[in-house]
Amino acid sequence: MALKIQKLDLQSMDISGSMWNEVNAESLDIENVSLAKTKINNVNMKDMVFNDVNLSGAEIQHANFTHASINSVHLYGTEFRNIVLPIEGEANYQADGQYKPIKFENCDLTNGQLRKCNLSNVEIEDCDISGLKINGVLVEELLKRRA
Repeated sequence: MALKIQKLDLQSMDISGSMWNEVNAESLDIENVSLAKTKINNVNMKDMVFNDVNLSGAEIQHANFTHASINSVHLYGTEFRNIVLPIEGEANYQADGQYKPIKFENCDLTNGQLRKCNLSNVEIEDCDISGLKINGVLVEELLKRRA
């Protein structure tokens, strides 16, 4: 399908209910726009930058967040489920399993919950672990007994 090339300059317009299908919309500059209740499916958003956005209530499913950086965000009430590394046959799969580490740095995870997670080779450094429990056992107490 040949695409019609046209540059649009939309200002102070209501395009609610519009549909884009098979559209190349690279390098857009979107500022002060409401995209509430918008559905985005099968879209390449590689290297996009979101700044000062409200994503409360958003759902992200079947997404590739490889090498994404999330900085200065409110995550209370946020749930992460079925977070996995690529499996053989998928893009970005590495047979040696050597992936760039997932990092949480300078985060307040008070009252957070980790359930049924693979935490092998996880490193916890310079963290307040008061009240931290693993399978109901206080880690502080285990460390005190070990010392």
